[in-house]
Amino acid sequence: MNTVQKKILSLTAIVLFIMVAIWFILTYYNQKMQDQYNDILQRYLQMNEVSESSQQLVTSLNNYIQAPSPSKLSNVEGDRTRLLDAQLQIADLRNNGNQFTLTNYLNLIDSLVDSTNRSIRLLDEKNNEEALNNFTEATRLSKYISEMTLTLLGTELKTYDQFYRGMINQSVELKKLGVWMLALITFLLLLFTYWFSLSITRPIQRLTQAARELSRGRFDTHIEINANDEISFLAKTFDRMRININNLISEIQTKAQLESELQKNKLLLQESQLRSLQSQINPHFLFNTLDTLSKKAYLEGSLETSDLLTSVARLLRYNLKRLDRPVTLYEEVRVLREYIFIQKTRFTERLHFVEEVDEDCLYVQIPGLTIQPIIENAVIHAIEPLEEGGTITFRVRKEDSDVIVEIEDEGSGMSEDKISQIMEDRFSSQEGDGHSTGIGFGNVINRLKLYYGREDVMAIQSEVGKGTKVILKLPKEREAG
Repeated sequence: MNTVQKKILSLTAIVLFIMVAIWFILTYYNQKMQDQYNDILQRYLQMNEVSESSQQLVTSLNNYIQAPSPSKLSNVEGDRTRLLDAQLQIADLRNNGNQFTLTNYLNLIDSLVDSTNRSIRLLDEKNNEEALNNFTEATRLSKYISEMTLTLLGTELKTYDQFYRGMINQSVELKKLGVWMLALITFLLLLFTYWFSLSITRPIQRLTQAARELSRGRFDTHIEINANDEISFLAKTFDRMRININNLISEIQTKAQLESELQKNKLLLQESQLRSLQSQINPHFLFNTLDTLSKKAYLEGSLETSDLLTSVARLLRYNLKRLDRPVTLYEEVRVLREYIFIQKTRFTERLHFVEEVDEDCLYVQIPGLTIQPIIENAVIHAIEPLEEGGTITFRVRKEDSDVIVEIEDEGSGMSEDKISQIMEDRFSSQEGDGHSTGIGFGNVINRLKLYYGREDVMAIQSEVGKGTKVILKLPKEREAG
């Protein structure tokens, strides 16, 4: 695996290699120029050494002539040897520009050495006069050598003048080359560093984008990063996690669908149980009995009791026959009025019922026994506990493609937590307790959701101490499902 650490070490190695290469190149050219300069300087030093050696030889010869001694003779021989060595080195400095002059220069050195030798030999032969003449000749030759040295130095300067100027120009150009190489290398390094950083940051950005998509709930986007480092391994692991989460969500959705079907079956079971209870009662016997009691009360002059029994009979007949099939809102409102009549007989002036109904909305289809349980719930919790009673407002109106039904009371209200429990059918108490139909809020909500195939069919607005409003949002046309 090409890890990020290896990439960083590779970049460092490349940078160090480039810097070392630049240093070697600049050092090479600088050393080359230095060597050329040293060669020229060595030529000058060698020529100057010939001049000094010739003067030293004449001085030693003069000392020997003045007072001959073995030590002084040894000095003369040593200076002569040094001059001859310098002559050999000077011979290697020959070129096209100084060939003639250098030849004369070398001949002068030979002449000086010969004059020195003759002067010593004549002095040993006691021929002092001839020895002095040769010493004079040696002195004259030494001066010629010094003058010729200056001439050779001048010739060298003229010969290498162009070279000196070239060295200066080369030095300037070398500085420029160094600057341009530094700029070029800096640019290339910046370019390479940018590319290198992209190879690290781009996969991280893709991984960050993938994480952002996952946080938005989009688990169907494949995460793929073309690399061979830790980031690629992290992306593959992240993609496997995405697949696992997506599979988990699918399982949860499947379980939710199964739970929905289970809830539906549970509701059907409740309806079956209700119908089972209904089958235990002989409706005709009950209706005939209530009808007989109503007529008897009428004959005895108890008109209110007769109307009350009639309303109870109608309400009971509706409850027994309408639960298993849809009805119109008109039928629900009509039986609601029967129920309110019965409750007004019970609570008298404590119950105030306000009805605001748009008659054009009563054609809407709705599950049987939907409105009455909600009104009955309001009576139980908003009227019955209060000594002074209260007001229940019932409204039916149009709103776009829906019919809005509102049941509002002035009771004690309820908390948000309790509303959530009711809407999610998690309320712990027995919802049917105290209801004449045995049908509570949860039953109504579930039947409405199943009937319309919508989750927003009912809403509850309430605050503690400020009453409660139940809102039904009924589509004018039921969706096929």
